[in-house]
Amino acid sequence: MKNGIHPNWKHDVKVTCACGNTFTTGSTLDSLHVDICSACHPFFTGEVRFVDRQGRVDKFMQRMQTAASKQAAQQAKQKAQKSDKTAEPTGPAKSYQEILRDQQSKLRQAKKATSAAA
Repeated sequence: MKNGIHPNWKHDVKVTCACGNTFTTGSTLDSLHVDICSACHPFFTGEVRFVDRQGRVDKFMQRMQTAASKQAAQQAKQKAQKSDKTAEPTGPAKSYQEILRDQQSKLRQAKKATSAAA
């Protein structure tokens, strides 16, 4: 091993958890501070709780609420637009060819009516 390139190993380093639990371990640091240890971790304690250090769950729930409100507003707007529309003809839309046939038949009927009246 080369001299001077390896950190100094300390065998009795005090680890302090956010819950107040302390224990000793080996490390290159003088002391360690952790958020979760075996005394407070849900896996070891059997408790069911969220471990949300940075508020991620709250941020997610807030985004979901804003998205739901925007969606409800958009649906209400679309519903209002539908009710404002005038009554459109029911039935399937006619093709251009069908429209021309209808106009030609109306013209023929009008022509027959004028020739019969004369």
